[in-house]
Amino acid sequence: MKPASPDPNQPDLFAREGPKPVYTTPVWSVPPTPASAKNPPPVSPYVTPPETAVPVKTRPLVTPPSDQPPRRQLMVGEFILEYELRRSTRRSIGFMIDDDGLRVTAPKRVSIAEIDEAIRTKQHWILSKLKERRERRAARLEKPPVEWVDGAQLPYLGADITLRLLVGGRNRSIYNPNTRELWVTLVPGASEELLKNRVQTWYQQQAKTLFEERLDLYAGRLGVRYHSFGLSSAGTRWGSCTVDRKIRLNWKLIYFSLPLIDYVVAHELSHILEMNHSQQFWDTVGLIYPEYEEAKNLLRKRSQELPVLFP
Repeated sequence: MKPASPDPNQPDLFAREGPKPVYTTPVWSVPPTPASAKNPPPVSPYVTPPETAVPVKTRPLVTPPSDQPPRRQLMVGEFILEYELRRSTRRSIGFMIDDDGLRVTAPKRVSIAEIDEAIRTKQHWILSKLKERRERRAARLEKPPVEWVDGAQLPYLGADITLRLLVGGRNRSIYNPNTRELWVTLVPGASEELLKNRVQTWYQQQAKTLFEERLDLYAGRLGVRYHSFGLSSAGTRWGSCTVDRKIRLNWKLIYFSLPLIDYVVAHELSHILEMNHSQQFWDTVGLIYPEYEEAKNLLRKRSQELPVLFP
């Protein structure tokens, strides 16, 4: 899958336009203080300020109702384990562990006592996965963040691309696949936040186009149809598929090589046929992506090696 080429109708930044200044240091700067702030308008002598403030009636603070699933606590060995409980139409109890901790999905007919017993039965697996997740998260947070300057290296489709910053009259982003450079034009005095937003928007545009193509390809191979597709920004959860065939893929998958993206695509499409992680599910994944075990392990490894771009 080749990255999209720049729009031929847009100006060619690399040939036809004259030389432009390039940012070699961070592009953001403190905006100059306006003249009105240096010389505030005089206060009229004919207006007397009020001596006392007008009393304002206050209302007690009310916590807005939360639409988040309830969290429960369970004593497991020497630990108090907190988990999020969700009810669904599935036929068995399922466990999912991400950066937010343990999430349990259970049928409506299953009692709390049965759910707690299922957790205790799998406590060794749950506790080991929670520990592994904490260590991976700590390792990610220890990595130094990217410096947003001209020449910065950014991950894209399994390799690095070079960020190039230009001064211009309007903000725009163009990727040159031949030189693997992302040219971002910013107005003078643009902030770091604006630059990061521009790069993130570009990433998401590339992700949406590519992911839709891969979903259509693998859905055809598996003989299934998905209802809809959207991007997510989950911490480390790469994809999801609901019972009504709505698929969401983490846009940060665009950092990785195409085989790893395809693995996640095949994984989520297989959930249309098997809403679990049983052996039958993995056999379904293997029908369209035989190397799923290697890809799963490599995705875990690569995710730990990524620089921190958007903490």
